[in-house]
Amino acid sequence: MTEILLRGRVLTFHDEPLEGEASTDTYAYIEDGGLLIRNGKIVALDDYSALRAGEGRNVEVVDHHPHLIVPGFIDCHIHYPQMQVIGSYAGALLEWLDKYTFVEEQKFANQGHPERIASAFFDELIRHGTTTAAAYCSVHKASVQAFFTEAHKRNMRMVAGKVMMDRNAPSGLLDTPQSGYDETKALINEWHGKGRQLYVITPRFAPTSTPEQLEMSGALVREFPQLHVQTHLCENMAEIAFVAELFPWSRDYTNVYEHYGLLGPKTLLGHCIHLTDAEIGAIANSKSVAVFCPTSNLFIGSGLFDLGRLKKSNVRNALATDVGGGTSYSMLRTMDEGYKILNIQGQRYHPLRSFYQATLGNARALSLDGVIGSFKPGVEADCVVLDARATSAMRVRMETIETLVEELMLLQTMGDDRSVAEVYVTGKASKSTLT
Repeated sequence: MTEILLRGRVLTFHDEPLEGEASTDTYAYIEDGGLLIRNGKIVALDDYSALRAGEGRNVEVVDHHPHLIVPGFIDCHIHYPQMQVIGSYAGALLEWLDKYTFVEEQKFANQGHPERIASAFFDELIRHGTTTAAAYCSVHKASVQAFFTEAHKRNMRMVAGKVMMDRNAPSGLLDTPQSGYDETKALINEWHGKGRQLYVITPRFAPTSTPEQLEMSGALVREFPQLHVQTHLCENMAEIAFVAELFPWSRDYTNVYEHYGLLGPKTLLGHCIHLTDAEIGAIANSKSVAVFCPTSNLFIGSGLFDLGRLKKSNVRNALATDVGGGTSYSMLRTMDEGYKILNIQGQRYHPLRSFYQATLGNARALSLDGVIGSFKPGVEADCVVLDARATSAMRVRMETIETLVEELMLLQTMGDDRSVAEVYVTGKASKSTLT
């Protein structure tokens, strides 16, 4: 039996905070807190002194005070094959895909390349405090094997899948409806539920899948209803027009996925910027998740995610980096850009709410609350230790900060990987061991 007691200022959420100074019934904050971890799971959260006295002298204590300990960050939309695409100059989405992304992803057919990128990818996640991600692999089966092999080795809970795409891409990135189905099914059987790994059915997006492939994707959803589904929706106006040409019978872009049975409570829809009222209704009725990718939306110039409009219709939402269209692996940087996007639309993104979203909120979006995302007893012990004095500029600012909310705002405004002092994956220190 392995047991560890982490000491620090501990923050975890019970529910989504409302706007303004949220009442403390939505979160727990303990100034001198203790987090007791046994065999990779949370056993108790309490005052440090109480836990120390109750556990006696034998438990290993790691003192992170005065740093803040929060649940591990969760990223609901990221492309691991796009590590070498970040920061590529292009005018808009479709140009960016053709000129950079599809070129880069073809390299995953090369022996050794998927393994090298997977190792680097997980190093970056840990460095930035992300302990779970919903990830797109490339079309190549080897890319998925490399991804899950590395995640399993590190015991990280991941949700990932091979993209299925059988048109409108270079020949080196195309599968067929049958091969996409067969390879996906084989990967599901090999990886879903192995350790902490979860498979997600991944038709890339409507422009790169024929009706036949979308039918096969729907067949997989019916065959494996417990699995997640991920794809892209309404990111760019040219993309939407292209979908209308490819599926002239459809009411709108969302209707394409609806028609093939791809919407549902475990469906993650990346971007969701340019939605009609009918599309919002369909997403809400299916309980699908609209994923907010702020750094990507700004960098590619796609548009502004309207969180307020979606929440009025009770659309579930999540937050994500969308590397490599996104420009940072950091959920802190993602929160910062999300704040700006909403603020320019007259909407508020209170720091308690954004930290909720990056932890318990995203766990709920993945239907994994009770598994990750909080410090409830029995939850897997993934956590991040945050240092609000990590840089000289932050130290100066901290001299005037008096409340937890002000500190969270500083972390999401000026924080990055330097603010991540340590990362625990099922109770095992992971950032300090990176080479």
